[in-house]
Amino acid sequence: MINEEREGNFMKIAIPVADGKLCAHFGHCQKFAIIEVDTDSRKIISKTDAEPPPHEPGILPQWLSEQGVNLIIAGGMGQRAQQFFNQYNIEVITGVTDVTSAEEVTMNYLNHTLQAGDNICDH
Repeated sequence: MINEEREGNFMKIAIPVADGKLCAHFGHCQKFAIIEVDTDSRKIISKTDAEPPPHEPGILPQWLSEQGVNLIIAGGMGQRAQQFFNQYNIEVITGVTDVTSAEEVTMNYLNHTLQAGDNICDH
């Protein structure tokens, strides 16, 4: 089997979505948009909508880690959940209130125009 090398820096971003738009709280989303990007060229390579397992503490970080996710962008997330993600080496950006499509949120991140304010989840 030949191993194809890809040029660029690639990462996977998970964005909790409901009705195709950023969901305010990651634990209550219908699906996660898992978007592979090339951070050098600032392009989206692929997007998959994945249905998460039932919500329980610690389940989503492990599941997203298994999907190869490096970063999660959310509106709100509790401190404990953020600690779980950190244990799986997944960076967390919270306080995003831009309720647009996952692709738009991703492009804002890649173009350094993502607006992140206060974490809207306090538990």
